Amino acid sequence: MPAALPRRLSIVGNTGSGKSALARRVAAILEVPHIELDALNWLPGWTMRDSFEFMDLVEEQVDLPGWVMDGNYRRVQPMVWTAADTVVWLDYSYPLILARLLRRTAARYWRRELLWGTNRESLRELLSRDSLFLWQIRRHRAMRADLEQKLITYPLPHLRVVRLRTPRATERWVAELARAAAEGSAGTARNGG
Repeated sequence: MPAALPRRLSIVGNTGSGKSALARRVAAILEVPHIELDALNWLPGWTMRDSFEFMDLVEEQVDLPGWVMDGNYRRVQPMVWTAADTVVWLDYSYPLILARLLRRTAARYWRRELLWGTNRESLRELLSRDSLFLWQIRRHRAMRADLEQKLITYPLPHLRVVRLRTPRATERWVAELARAAAEGSAGTARNGG
């Protein structure tokens, strides 16, 4: 864990890896807003927001002094990563991601969970040729290669990259972050801050 806690984190990874769940936990630890790019992008009826409007909304968020943002939107990735100090990459195995995606989607469908306004998982969508499962099967390898190229082969010098390959590694990292945040809070309290 670095001496200074991260203040602006981008959490990336393949669909179903657990980006949003991790982002919520980390945001709570750091006491900063959690910003879900899907929530900024999707309008009712699974309509994507206008690209320029989406970029404007993201730009407003990255200007905040602290945040944890999750999502893989390529059109705003340069903006997000330029403002971020840390990128956390959930680089889990394909079978694990597929199992998580299946569990998450089934739970959302059965609970009729609202997603980003008025959207819900539907059986028709799950079985369509535009299904999230088919998209993930087609895009998993390419997305992983793209992230590897950007974060490892051609890293941005100001970014700290945390590549987590297993849920156990993620839990260790979160525990270290929580410990560092607690120590920072205790130090501030002792110093009258």
